[in-house]
Amino acid sequence: MVIATRQKKTQPLEIAGFTLIELLVVISIIAVLISILLPALGRARSLAKQTVCQTQLRQWGLAFEIYAQENDNLYPHIDSQDRGSGEADNFGWVDMIPPMMGEKPFYDYPRGRRPGVGSVFQCPAAQLAPLDCYTYKPIRNGFFSYAMNSCLELDENCWPPYDQPGGNNMPSFLKTTRIKNSMRVILLFDQLLDPRLGYDGQEKYRNAGKYCGSYPKAFSARHARSGEKIGGSLLYCDTHVEWKSTVWKEDWPADLEVPPRNDYNWYPY
Repeated sequence: MVIATRQKKTQPLEIAGFTLIELLVVISIIAVLISILLPALGRARSLAKQTVCQTQLRQWGLAFEIYAQENDNLYPHIDSQDRGSGEADNFGWVDMIPPMMGEKPFYDYPRGRRPGVGSVFQCPAAQLAPLDCYTYKPIRNGFFSYAMNSCLELDENCWPPYDQPGGNNMPSFLKTTRIKNSMRVILLFDQLLDPRLGYDGQEKYRNAGKYCGSYPKAFSARHARSGEKIGGSLLYCDTHVEWKSTVWKEDWPADLEVPPRNDYNWYPY
């Protein structure tokens, strides 16, 4: 006997869609998450640049040590005549130290193509202001986001005789063996690049980034750290690196240009 069976008809599945309110809730949640994550990503990016910057400073510190060992324990001169005063006989750190790192001296770069962002002379976080803010042309002339402590000199003269009539009264080199406490004396530091910030955040400094040697007022204020603190990195003569929010001392007068002679952070002895 054949028993007939009745097949059930399958009903098409109904796919439920999101309501407008549900979509708005999801979009709101995503927007909140983005608003939380973006600042964190920005801080992480800033910290990564700061880490690269500090690594570069340590490399500079080791190169300074190598140079001193090969040159009778002498550091190179601070300013290398800077720019605009002639390019012959340059004995500054930006010319003498880079070969210790496998790099060209600063003045070996052609005029108009001198190193800027992305070079060993620059912290990755270094950013120029609009070019009309400066008294010089940083893109053509090159610029420095690192500056050497200008107090590290006054031992031996560049071109003696300097104490005779007609002698060349040039600045001096520093004998590293005379540094009393290398852990406390600043060698290089992140210098101010944006003239609009000024030395104290109020008065414009239109030569910002021009010189490869400087004093405390040129200390940078462009590096964000966790908690959005602002400051910069310093390389000390023993080659260790620290981040500080400021190098300005509370008891220093506002019009101070050169640190007090007994300040151990700036003077080697």
